Amino acid sequence: MNDLKSLVREAAVDNLKMEELIKRYESFILRCASSTTHRYITKNDDEWSIALLAFSQAVHDYNVEKGAFLSFAELVIRRRMVDFLRSEIRYKSEIPIEPTLFHSDPSENASSLALHIEVTKKTIKSDQIDLKLEIETVSEIFSSYGFTFFDLTDCSPKAEKTKKACAKAVCYVLKNELLLHNLRKSKLLPIKIIEKNAKVPRKILERHRKYIIAAVEILSGEYPGLADYMRFIREEIDK
Repeated sequence: MNDLKSLVREAAVDNLKMEELIKRYESFILRCASSTTHRYITKNDDEWSIALLAFSQAVHDYNVEKGAFLSFAELVIRRRMVDFLRSEIRYKSEIPIEPTLFHSDPSENASSLALHIEVTKKTIKSDQIDLKLEIETVSEIFSSYGFTFFDLTDCSPKAEKTKKACAKAVCYVLKNELLLHNLRKSKLLPIKIIEKNAKVPRKILERHRKYIIAAVEILSGEYPGLADYMRFIREEIDK
C-alpha cells in the first residue's frame, strides 16, 4: 500500500509514472465506470474517457488524509460518472418545444396538455435517476462509517425540537473544518465536543448519530437531490 501511495505522489508530477499507474489500474477504472452505469464498459466507450479523467483528477487531488487512494479514486470516478449520466439524461430528455407553449394554459387544447404531460413525465424520470445515482454514491461513504443509507429510516428525527437539535449539530460540524476532517478520519462523531460547544443534548447525539453524520456528508458533498430533503438544516446554516 505504501508503494501505491508513493507511485500516486510520483504520478501527480510525472506523466510517465501516470501512464504506469493507469496501466496498472486499468481494470479498476473500468470496474468503477461499469458499476456506476450498471452496464459493461470498455475502452471504446465515452464512459472510459470520463472515468480516466476522473482517475487522473484523483491522483492530483489525493493526499493521505483522504484515506486509501483506491477508495478515494473510486469516489471521484463515481461522482464524475454521475455528472456525465445526468448530462446524458437531460440531453436525451429534451423535446423540441415552441416557446409560446410555456405561456399557454395546458387546458386550452389537447396537444398543449399532452406536451405538458410529456415534459413532466420526463422531468420526473430524470430526477428519479439522478436521485438513485446520488444514493448509490453516498452509500459508499456511509459504509465506511458502518451503516447504510436505509438505516437512516430508523434514526431520522421526527419531532420538531429534535430536528432543530440535530440541525445545530450538523451545522457545528460543517462550520468547523478541523472537526469535519477528524470525523472523516476517525469515523466517529465527536459527541463530547458537539455537546459542549453546540449545546446539543448527548442523548440526541447518540440516538441520531448516523443521521447527523449522513447529513454532514450529504451537505458537504455533491448531492443536490438528497440535500433538498434537508432544507431545514440549510436554514439553520444560513442563520
